[in-house]
Amino acid sequence: MVSVVVTGRGGAGKTTMTSNLGAHFSGKGYHTLVIDGDLYLPKLSFHFGIDNPAYNIHTLIRNPKMRVVDAIYHDPKTGVDILPGSSRLYDVIDIDNRRIREIVREIRGRYRLTIIDSPVGIPFDTISTFKLANYQLIIVEIERCPVHSVHRMVENEIMKLKALGDAYGLKVAVLINKVRESSEKIQDIVDFVEYTVEVPVVGIVPFDHMVPEATNHGIPVVAYSPKAKASRAITETGEIFGEWALGERKKGFFEKLRLALLSFLHGRSPAGKEL
Repeated sequence: MVSVVVTGRGGAGKTTMTSNLGAHFSGKGYHTLVIDGDLYLPKLSFHFGIDNPAYNIHTLIRNPKMRVVDAIYHDPKTGVDILPGSSRLYDVIDIDNRRIREIVREIRGRYRLTIIDSPVGIPFDTISTFKLANYQLIIVEIERCPVHSVHRMVENEIMKLKALGDAYGLKVAVLINKVRESSEKIQDIVDFVEYTVEVPVVGIVPFDHMVPEATNHGIPVVAYSPKAKASRAITETGEIFGEWALGERKKGFFEKLRLALLSFLHGRSPAGKEL
């Protein structure tokens, strides 16, 4: 039973990675649940084509007598179970986020892996679930961040979120998202994150127009277009994260990972192939 909270700034791709990693692990045979912990701007249901779910995390919060399993939706395309949020404005007004911890505690025992999608920035909505989680995955967006200011971005985002995860005893990792393969500074970014901030990078996902197309169809891109650049990278990330979080950690694992990821970014071989 492993629980992961996904954090990061707005637009970094937290919900996209939550849905796609959920689809990846479900496809690997893990009984997987994804939870929308963004109570004020919930979007996870859209990634699975669920419109206006009648029962959701908001109805569970407002009705403590309701069974959590009654708000779980199963996606037949990916095999993922989803606990969505409500898209109705009146459902998010005056909501008590403290109840999320009780909801997660009640349901997570049924699953091998639970992934919780957090809100933007400091995850106040889901912070109570940090006491139940094992891992924190920080999503870092490179596309909109000028290379010359990446160190400042790391200070503003990764270090604060890492400190939060450290405070709750979580093992923290970073996924670098929306990378354009022409970026010549990606190696410096990875080195800075791993050796200066001392957080392992478990994935590098390139910018790919297939991702929003898949979202518009309500299907995670790993299922919608498995051969897309982003799909291949997310799959490799899932394999790497799965080995780290769900399996045995190998000697020299992260050094080999760093070399494999950089090799993938420059198009020489798939990430993780040498592991």
